[in-house]
Amino acid sequence: MAAVNVALYPATFDPFTNGHLDVLERALLIFDRVVVAVLKNPAKNPLFSETERIEMIRETLVGRENVEVSSFHGLTVDYAREVGARTLVRGLRSYSDFDTELQQALMNRKLAPDVQTIFLMSSFAHIFVSSSTIKDIASYGKDVTDFVPPAVAQRLKEKFK
Repeated sequence: MAAVNVALYPATFDPFTNGHLDVLERALLIFDRVVVAVLKNPAKNPLFSETERIEMIRETLVGRENVEVSSFHGLTVDYAREVGARTLVRGLRSYSDFDTELQQALMNRKLAPDVQTIFLMSSFAHIFVSSSTIKDIASYGKDVTDFVPPAVAQRLKEKFK
């Protein structure tokens, strides 16, 4: 039996956007299974709780057998090893994303040489979409359905009533 090729797609996902979904769909073309992992980052003050973020992602991904949604805290490479992933998937929108992600990838490589990082460029349609921008737009009562999955749009609408 062939080994299952697992990747870890870690991020804060506050909230999960169509850009995140786009990167995930392309990762699924490369890997047998992808673990979408919500990062518990004590340095950030997310709009949505960890549970809410997991629920929104799961609602978005209903029916996808080759995706698992979980959460973690601590070092990403340690969690990658825990779930059997040898690759980290990271999405890029711009040069500034690349600079930050490259530094993180190099540190991860130093900490865990057996865990590789791949970068997937955001599709042109999503290059300007960021979670913080979406939250800002939604906070003014504007429609964000072009930028996020339906489950996320609904939760944003409820959050900013």
